[in-house]
Amino acid sequence: MLEGLLIGLQTALSLQNLLMVIGGCLIGTFIGMLPGLGPMSIIAIMIPVAISMGDPSAALILLAGVYYGAIFGGSTSSILLNAPGVAGTVASSFDGYPMAKQGKAGKALTIAAIASFAGGTIGALLLMIFAPALSSLALLFHSAEYFALMVVGLSAIAAFAGTGQVAKAMMMTVLGLMMATVGEGALFNLPRFTMGIMDLQSGFGFITLAMAMFAFPEALFLVLKPRTMSKDNGGEIKDLRITKSEAKSIAPVIGRQSIQGFFIGVLPGAGATIASFLGYAVERNIAPKEEQEQFGKGAIKGLAAPETANNAACTGSFVPLLTLGIPGSGTTAILLGALIALNVTPGPRLMIDEPQVFWAVIMSMFIGNLVLLVLNLPLIPYIAKVLSVPRNYLIPFILFFTLMGAYIGQNNATELLLLVGFGICATALRFADYPLAPLLIGFILGGMLEDNFARSMQLFDGIGFIWERPMTLGLLVIAVILVALPSYRARRARLRAQGVADGD
Repeated sequence: MLEGLLIGLQTALSLQNLLMVIGGCLIGTFIGMLPGLGPMSIIAIMIPVAISMGDPSAALILLAGVYYGAIFGGSTSSILLNAPGVAGTVASSFDGYPMAKQGKAGKALTIAAIASFAGGTIGALLLMIFAPALSSLALLFHSAEYFALMVVGLSAIAAFAGTGQVAKAMMMTVLGLMMATVGEGALFNLPRFTMGIMDLQSGFGFITLAMAMFAFPEALFLVLKPRTMSKDNGGEIKDLRITKSEAKSIAPVIGRQSIQGFFIGVLPGAGATIASFLGYAVERNIAPKEEQEQFGKGAIKGLAAPETANNAACTGSFVPLLTLGIPGSGTTAILLGALIALNVTPGPRLMIDEPQVFWAVIMSMFIGNLVLLVLNLPLIPYIAKVLSVPRNYLIPFILFFTLMGAYIGQNNATELLLLVGFGICATALRFADYPLAPLLIGFILGGMLEDNFARSMQLFDGIGFIWERPMTLGLLVIAVILVALPSYRARRARLRAQGVADGD
């Protein structure tokens, strides 16, 4: 390992590769800030540039920098505008945006930057240590285990349901699962629930739905409730630094979610989205009751958890890519295509045949995360000043980026009609106090859930795989616990309150 580290350090510290790291991080950060332009889009566009370099190490370092730079910067639009354009930063908006509305935009961006840096750095350290061993663990996961993992991800709805809202959250999750079934099915390549509209044959676009659930209703709320919304910030950005007590509070969260996010990222098909949702769910469930009530209202732990987890998962997703040749996410699938185009074959022999590529990417992650922190922290006061713009002037910008993001995502004008329709429905649901996050979770995980369930049914001739495979059964038990734990806590608190009342 020491020899590999020295080779990687020598390769990563060359002038060309240092420029690739800095350039990739810069491009990724600014692209991540724009709703609708996620890492997949920009990496796909930059593949011809990377291939033209001819050097596999430089090409992969550039594309990797864009990848985790986009996730690093993706929190900005989620926190400032409530417009997550990258799936992995959806959970960051749940507490990041309420903090911004309270005049704590600078503090929220600082927490996001520190959590992202810690998650990425710890993830890179774990990648360096555990990559060979974790590659064998990833091979144990088959379609049955992936199905169970999706169920665990769906169990995160318990974290987004307030007091007495579990039923509403369940309904929204089911609605999201139903929306995920529109388009071609997992078993047969035939359109379903498309109502004869050709543009729906590929299903609803994630970007369209994310914008409709979060950004579009925000613009409508600015119009419908201008006085209420204009009092949220007061125009002045304060609290750019976090206090010692706040740092002490989020330190254990960052430590836990760095490890949890990394291991979730190792599993092919899981990725930063599931890691961020599970990170948020776990931290809310283990928090004391008084802190649980603050989640969704601007809790610093609720922001630090998904930001740490999604960056650690990005690093973890390189384990199956580099050691098995299996893409851990949609973005790493594009990276896999780039490697093959560069005549590099990812797999168990990559560390032996191309050690400079493997170790250079790992060392560039340490450098890249440091570059991102140095770039982002000084810019936070200037980025946060977006909120000092009068709210009425923000309406056209939010609408522009929302419509542009939806159109670019599918390059289809029908997406604009879907965006407006879903956005109006989402606004009505917000007025009715229905949580929108479970719908998006159900939609994101619904396709993977169906695909793996169908594959498991075919392989095992029925649902017997649930109890025939211990790992599948164990994951499903964890999912049940995650759903039941909040209900148990609420019931225990109710009984305790009744006991105090009876004692009076």
